[in-house]
Amino acid sequence: MTFNDIFKSSFLNNVTAVGVTDMVLTLVLSFCLGLYIFYVYKKTYAGVMFSSGFGVTLIAMTMITALVILAISSNVVLSLGMVGALSIVRFRTAIKEPLDIAFLFWSIAAGIVLAAGMIPLAVIGSVVIGIMLLVFSNRRAYRNPYILVIHCDDAESEKRAVEMVGKYTEKAVTKSKTARRGSVELNLAIRLKEDNTDFINELTELPGVADAVLVSYNGDYMG
Repeated sequence: MTFNDIFKSSFLNNVTAVGVTDMVLTLVLSFCLGLYIFYVYKKTYAGVMFSSGFGVTLIAMTMITALVILAISSNVVLSLGMVGALSIVRFRTAIKEPLDIAFLFWSIAAGIVLAAGMIPLAVIGSVVIGIMLLVFSNRRAYRNPYILVIHCDDAESEKRAVEMVGKYTEKAVTKSKTARRGSVELNLAIRLKEDNTDFINELTELPGVADAVLVSYNGDYMG
């Protein structure tokens, strides 16, 4: 058996091309699912700067994945070429939010399942995933943490400042303390009882407290 005989086998001869109806239906459904994924991403986004470009990427990712899977499923020879071509693709864009990875994988999975013909699985699965993300992503177990920097004159003023901070916070953890002659710098990781930062004004009015700086902290939550 020669190399040409292999590609003339009945396995390749039985491969049928994708119909126009299947292409249109798959692309329309992938676009709709991409819009749904974009909607869930927009509703669950917890960052400061919302990127509409990433949302459009989710829609395009769903449609492109469906297009690639359709091409692979219609022609075995083409699928081998795509595997080789896609193996050299490298993405250098850094993912800032861990949840963004889930949305990217969701878009790819939705496109694959749609193109594979499992439309109920793609639709029902996407609806369930979207509801789960909407429910759990908008729930906050803790209030936003802050970093509080206090400059005091001596140990007595430091003690009074810490006592006042304890009245307005659920938890306060000392991150660092720097003592110099005539000044003490205290860095505290705090979680407020209420989203009210007016106590900083009262804190600076205490005798011996030079200044107080409150900064939003986006790191790990305190246990």
